[in-house]
Amino acid sequence: MSKTPIQSYQDLQVWQEGMNLAESCYLLTRNFPKEETYGITTQIRRSAVSIPANIAEGYGRKTRGEYIQFLYIAQGSLKELETHMILSKRVNLIEAQSIDSVLAQCQLVGRLLQGLIRSLENK
Repeated sequence: MSKTPIQSYQDLQVWQEGMNLAESCYLLTRNFPKEETYGITTQIRRSAVSIPANIAEGYGRKTRGEYIQFLYIAQGSLKELETHMILSKRVNLIEAQSIDSVLAQCQLVGRLLQGLIRSLENK
């Protein structure tokens, strides 16, 4: 069984999982209180969207170095998202099982990002 060649950033598993993570965050924050609309809800959504967006933007850059830099930015956004999710749990905006699911997705995306960065740095 041969792998399908990567023809677009959309073929990257890390981008696909990043999109799944962003979607989960949007669905999860729908139930946040209205007074958080311009607070943590926006912060969670912005950092979640930033992950696949930076993967895509880096893919479209000219040099491998630029691509890697955007992957590091995506990694930073991932850590920011994890922090917002943990805080949401600590201030009782979210239930533990909901956050555990999203944090598991974060771990997966983090591993995939690290793998892609490592493979690009070793070329």
